[in-house]
Amino acid sequence: MTEEQIKRTEVGLTPKQLSGQVVLVDYDPAWPGLFAREYERIKTALGENALSIEHVGSTSVPGLAAKPIIDILLVVASSADEKSYLPALEAAGYVLGIREPDWHEHRMFKGPDTNINLHVFSQGDDEIERMLTFRAWLRENSTDRNSYLRIKRELAQKNWKYVQNYADAKSKVVESIIARARSSKRKSCDPSPLKRTSMR
Repeated sequence: MTEEQIKRTEVGLTPKQLSGQVVLVDYDPAWPGLFAREYERIKTALGENALSIEHVGSTSVPGLAAKPIIDILLVVASSADEKSYLPALEAAGYVLGIREPDWHEHRMFKGPDTNINLHVFSQGDDEIERMLTFRAWLRENSTDRNSYLRIKRELAQKNWKYVQNYADAKSKVVESIIARARSSKRKSCDPSPLKRTSMR
């Protein structure tokens, strides 16, 4: 994303300007607990309007170093229908930081006390499958997990103006990992060829 695009999507927050290196920390066993606390808070605030709440991103993968920010996926009926979820989240202390109507109608909130990115998408959106596929594959495939970590560390050593620029730089490797995960899933779902028996 360009600087203009980044600024255009920002809502209640000033653009996260980094102007330096990205700080990665070793995996923290406390991260799942932080997610669980946010899960309960979001579920209490939204009730049945929260169709799904998932821990995603690098902090959801045991053993993977990450920026110490808990990424959370929230699925609602329609992320464009802000009145169905935004007031309740704001009442619970969440702050809308990003609105992207041109990209999957994505919304992103920051939390009241824990450093989180709460990503909101509509039910059935393709991005949901991508995020969950990526998480599941990194959890089970050590080769791609280590490869991704190596790329993350290399990119983190560079100087970035915005954190988003760092995220964008990882796109190529992320897409290749997702492609392998989908390919593996398709192969595992294919039925075994039926053995033909000769008729005599």
